[in-house]
Amino acid sequence: MTRILALILALTLIALPAAAECRVDYKAKRDNPLKLDFGTATLPDSACGSKGDAAAALAPMLAQEGWTLLAIVSIVPKG
Repeated sequence: MTRILALILALTLIALPAAAECRVDYKAKRDNPLKLDFGTATLPDSACGSKGDAAAALAPMLAQEGWTLLAIVSIVPKG
């Protein structure tokens, strides 16, 4: 009986999501020469509430790679 309970507990823990997150589709640009990109990124749950939240989280990440965020196109919850 103890083994069955342990197995049920283990399967339940495995089924729980490791971290809530979402996928966002975005448009970005790079200058000199002009390059446009339509990309996808995975963001933490705290950035999934609105396009503004997603933009605030994604823009600095893109900027580190030399891109400027133009728009969040869509937010797709993961799970």
